[in-house]
Amino acid sequence: MALLFIVVSLYANAQMLTEDIAIKLSRMPLHCIQTEWPNKTSHLSDGPTDHILYPSQLHPAFYGCLDWHSSVHGHWLLVKVLKTFPQIANSDSIISCLANSFDPEKIKAEVEYFTKYTGSNTYERTYGWAWLLQLDNELLSWKNEQSQQWHQTLQPLTEKIVNLWKAYLPKQTYANRTGVHPNTAFGLAFALDWARAAGDTAFEYAIVNKAKDFYLNNQKVPAYFEPDGTDFFSPSLEAADLMRRVLPQKEFVKWFDTYYEKRSILQLTQLPVVSDRTDYLIVHLDGLALSRAWCMKGIAASLPARNPNKKLFTETADRFIINTLPNVISGNYGGDHWLATFALYALN
Repeated sequence: MALLFIVVSLYANAQMLTEDIAIKLSRMPLHCIQTEWPNKTSHLSDGPTDHILYPSQLHPAFYGCLDWHSSVHGHWLLVKVLKTFPQIANSDSIISCLANSFDPEKIKAEVEYFTKYTGSNTYERTYGWAWLLQLDNELLSWKNEQSQQWHQTLQPLTEKIVNLWKAYLPKQTYANRTGVHPNTAFGLAFALDWARAAGDTAFEYAIVNKAKDFYLNNQKVPAYFEPDGTDFFSPSLEAADLMRRVLPQKEFVKWFDTYYEKRSILQLTQLPVVSDRTDYLIVHLDGLALSRAWCMKGIAASLPARNPNKKLFTETADRFIINTLPNVISGNYGGDHWLATFALYALN
């Protein structure tokens, strides 16, 4: 019945995030943020002492939801829901969950992790970094006393991530064009949004220049080969979603016209087929449908009214959301620990 309600609501208005849908989506991170197991720490151990540490000892604020980045963007979802619907029925649960995580000592431990262990300065680069900045950006733009307290508490971790990213950008010789976590364009897009919101012009300048270095001269991108079997990003759409942030509209349209061939656009408008939602990797393809949707909505907004791809991308994005959102709550943790975030971002 809950899934049917979501489908009906979406057909009524595929662009709208309703309070009922927000409640259903928020229940997923509320469940997993303090669920420690199963867990994939991706921790590089220096020896037996830290090898046996629990996830909650390594990451006291962001240990649940299977992995660090999913916990971080689960927190973003809760902030976004509470910010959008302050009187939402489960607001007390959301506030309690966020207050528990945004504890100064817990955030201090999160900061220390990035310098404490061998290779930890590359931990979650750049997918988790991007979501941390997205979380901070959401708090920064919410002029609410409690949210501003949470924002201030998060600042040491935000500063650590930004400094790591600034040190990394000059060394990043090549873009990562994968359809999973290390995708460069996705990370730079979120980082650019944060830099502009926070007024960090030096970071903004570095991101814009790196984006142009990597993508400005790309032509006839072979998106007709997409997707790979475990993608939750479209490498080509993520780059286009970044470049529409970087270039003025006229320049972006000119760039876009040489970037895609017709056969590539046709391929991107095909709904990804998910054969097994109990498979932790195959279910990534539900996320691909949702990330394609948010990229297409952003790109469409940057195209002029008479551009045929504006209507095509808008309609395709709505179709992807309508067909995918009922599958977000599948009852399997492989998707349930993260897909709600992708759904909310696509709807938003």
